[in-house]
Amino acid sequence: MVLDHIAKPLIGDGVLEPWASDQVRVADIPNVYCKISGMVIEADQADWTVDDLKPYATHVVESFGFDRVMFGSDWPVCHFVASYQQALDAALESVGPMSDTERAGFLARNASRFYNLQD
Repeated sequence: MVLDHIAKPLIGDGVLEPWASDQVRVADIPNVYCKISGMVIEADQADWTVDDLKPYATHVVESFGFDRVMFGSDWPVCHFVASYQQALDAALESVGPMSDTERAGFLARNASRFYNLQD
């Protein structure tokens, strides 16, 4: 299963609980992945920053690990508040530093593995 839009936390309100605790419980299920997407829509749409997204994205990575997260843009919905490029840049920055292998997994390999796509 893929948990879409990081389960739509209340980013705009800065609310972490019970979302954060629920993420940890779901991450304990080994065949569940999490798509880091939709964050700009859940943030303050008029005035969001990457700093608003970081606590949520880093918690997802800490809970699931880089091998079970994947990028998603939430296109075309993200266009209400950000371009595709802005959504991508925000996701990359919000998850924090990544090795080349982790970045490749986040951007493509993890989704390919989960959806059993051929190269």
